[in-house]
Amino acid sequence: MNLTEHPLVVQARRLAADLLAPEAERVDQGEVPAAHIEAVKRSGLLGVVAPEAYGGSGAPPAVLRETAEILSGACCSTWFVQTQHHTPVQTLAKSELPVRERLLGPLARGELLSGVAYAHLRAHPRAPVRVRRAGGDLRFDGTVPWYTGWGLNDVMLLAGVEDGGDVVFAFVPAREQPGLTASPPMRLAALTAARTVSLELDGLRVPEEAVALRTPYEHWAPGDRARTLNANPAVFGIAVAALDLLDEESATPLRARLDGVRRHTYDLADHSEPLARIEERLAVRADAYAVLGAATTAAVVAGGGRAVSLRSRAQRLAREGLFLLVQGQTAETRRAHLGALGRV
Repeated sequence: MNLTEHPLVVQARRLAADLLAPEAERVDQGEVPAAHIEAVKRSGLLGVVAPEAYGGSGAPPAVLRETAEILSGACCSTWFVQTQHHTPVQTLAKSELPVRERLLGPLARGELLSGVAYAHLRAHPRAPVRVRRAGGDLRFDGTVPWYTGWGLNDVMLLAGVEDGGDVVFAFVPAREQPGLTASPPMRLAALTAARTVSLELDGLRVPEEAVALRTPYEHWAPGDRARTLNANPAVFGIAVAALDLLDEESATPLRARLDGVRRHTYDLADHSEPLARIEERLAVRADAYAVLGAATTAAVVAGGGRAVSLRSRAQRLAREGLFLLVQGQTAETRRAHLGALGRV
C-alpha cells in the first residue's frame, strides 16, 4: 500500500484539515481543548504502533512518521500532547509485567491517553527523581521538571532511579494526589497550549503492579540515545506548513532541500543498527533544523508586517520551530548542533 493511502494517514489528513489547522492560531493563544484530544482518541491514531492483538494498528514506523508530520504541521500543540502517548504504548508492548494486560488495550484503542515523565533520566548521574521501597509499594520523591498534557492525559508513565541504579517506569493516574503536586501551567514562547507543568513528588506511593519496566540505567540509556539522534518528524511537518505559505518560486528550492534532508533522515532512522553512523546522524539532524529555520524565516519574510501579528500562521510556525530546537535535546545533540552552527 502506498504510504499516502494508508487509512491512518488519510485519517490524519482529515483531522488536520477539518479541525486542527483551522483552530491552530486560536489554540496557540489558549490551550489545547479537550475536544481536540477526544477527536484524536476517536481517530485511531493513538494506536498507530500498538499491537493489533490489543486493538492497535501495528503500523510500520513510516506511518507513525507521516502522521506526525501531518498533525504537527496542522497544530503543533495538539501533536505534542498526543505524541507523548506512543512511548508508553511501546513500553507496554515490550513489557512482560502484569500492567501490560491492564493498560495496553485501553491505550491502544484510544480509550486512555498517556503522558510521559522520564526526560529527567537524561540528567544521569544526577537523579532528580528517586525511588525506594515502602512496604509493598514504591515511593517516588523529587521533581519532574517538564510534564506535558496536564489536565488532558488520563495516566502518565513516571520514571525514577532506585539506589542500586535501576530505572523504574510505572503508570500513575495523571492527577494531583497525595504525594504529587503540579505547578501552574508554564508560559512558554511556543506550545504554552500543550499544558506543560512541573511535578513535585513527595512520598508518592505507587503499587508494584503499576511497574512496566525495571532495568539498569546502562541498559535503558542506549535506546533513549538512539531516539534523540535523528530529527523529529515534526521538524519536517512544521517546515512543510511554512513552505505552503510561500509562492511556488520561493518555495521550490527550499522544498527540494527539505526533501533531500528528510530522505536522508528517514534512511538513517530505518537503519538496522540504531546507534550506527552517529556522526552522520547528528550532522543530518543539524541540517534538518537549518532547513526548518530557513523555511519558517521565509514564511515570516513573505508575510511582511502581518507576520508579527499573533494571528499570523507564519509567526506561530516560527515559534514552534524554535521550540523544536530544544525538544528532546541532550548534551550530545546540543554540542553537535552548536558545532554545526559555528561552521556555517
